[in-house]
Amino acid sequence: MATALRSLQLIPSIPLAPHPTPIDELTRLRAALGPECPRLLMKRDDLLSFGQGGNKVRKMQTVAAAAQQEGADMLITCGGVQSNHARVTAATGAVLGMQVVLVANGARPQPLTGNARLNALFGAEVGYVASREERNQTMELVAAEARAEKKHPFIVPLGASTPLGAIGFARGVEELVTSPHRPAAIVHSTSSGGTQAGLILGCALYGVKTSIIGVSADDPSAVLTTTIAELLFGAASLLGAQPASIGAHSPIVVDDAFVGSGYGVPTPASTEALALVARTEGIVLDPVYTAKAMAGLIARVRSGVWRRDETVLFWHTGGVPGYFV
Repeated sequence: MATALRSLQLIPSIPLAPHPTPIDELTRLRAALGPECPRLLMKRDDLLSFGQGGNKVRKMQTVAAAAQQEGADMLITCGGVQSNHARVTAATGAVLGMQVVLVANGARPQPLTGNARLNALFGAEVGYVASREERNQTMELVAAEARAEKKHPFIVPLGASTPLGAIGFARGVEELVTSPHRPAAIVHSTSSGGTQAGLILGCALYGVKTSIIGVSADDPSAVLTTTIAELLFGAASLLGAQPASIGAHSPIVVDDAFVGSGYGVPTPASTEALALVARTEGIVLDPVYTAKAMAGLIARVRSGVWRRDETVLFWHTGGVPGYFV
């Protein structure tokens, strides 16, 4: 494990957001949830100091370093019209002097709002396709055209959720290790799998014994569980580690009970969670990801999953620009 941790720390990384994010105690939310509520903490990755923050920043620090090593002068990625990952990729290209092309499924907002507006501000080019299924093929076509023009494109998969992206996120667990907090559980939003794989990997390597609960924003738990396991095995290969030593054989917990009608569609529980956190703590969640994850946490508190003397940490993965759509 020590060797794998050293390998993790030696993976090249660009310090897009070099400052640790705070861990806030949610005392008023705890009081609102009743006397049996456990101690509640929040890891504020919405406050990462780059590109309007969020979990994608941690992933892009290692993924963009790989792009630089390959001599890339263009980043190509995909996502929905309001993709947080696309926004962070656009900001990364701006700071590294790389051209950025985004392939978004959906229609161009009129006027531009939220992340779509920030993409334009960061100088990205955006092409629109009708469906998710068209994104990968379109990225490959854009890359082929760029190569024909003697450019050096680097395709970043959806969400930067690759083994390398998971390693980038895993490094953030060191910020938890150097804090005084030892939560019994970490609850977060999970979608393309890289964040949850990174948390599992980071907790295993840094010796954090906790339950990691991903609340799905879209896909069924069986699909996400498979994706996360594949990312962990890929990360083990990159680190030269046995999969078991980085948590790849541990149970993967994905709760898909809070998706509702689908991706980006609010539910009564997520709407309540978003308002409750704002009105007790002055913290903004987003309706696509973190509000649904917080709804999952609140439901567990109300059903008595944790004892009053336990500590639960909510890892805020950002996405706040999505509120302004």
